[in-house]
Amino acid sequence: MIWIIDASVALRWYLEDEAHDGAEEVLRAVVENPRRFAVPELFAFEVYSVLQRLHPDGLQAFRKGIIPILQGGILRHPMTDELAVKANRFVKKGLTGYDACYAALASDLKGRWLTFDKKAHKLINNDKISCLLSDGLPKAWKT
Repeated sequence: MIWIIDASVALRWYLEDEAHDGAEEVLRAVVENPRRFAVPELFAFEVYSVLQRLHPDGLQAFRKGIIPILQGGILRHPMTDELAVKANRFVKKGLTGYDACYAALASDLKGRWLTFDKKAHKLINNDKISCLLSDGLPKAWKT
């Protein structure tokens, strides 16, 4: 199983007020076995933007925390025509363009999208490609 990490998960690694045990477990797993994880290319830009708004030293948090993860073996998937077409199906279900890219990547890689976005998860729950971490780690999670 490959896990797609949403920006909402990574941000909980670096924003004190947002800390969550499930997010911490994901971080531990990413460090131990980065090849079990993937992100769409927009992930880094999303995380950077939010850290700059909400973290006392957003640049430092990004450079020391996110860059090593991105360079550590995690699959960084580019936006392609094929992914855009797949994402469009999720946009039609009500997801934002950003969220649709995460969902499309999960669908494409036959994986699961790890997110804290309850609204997005609810919109595609029947597709069985997302896991709402606020409800706990998914049943298929292996450490």
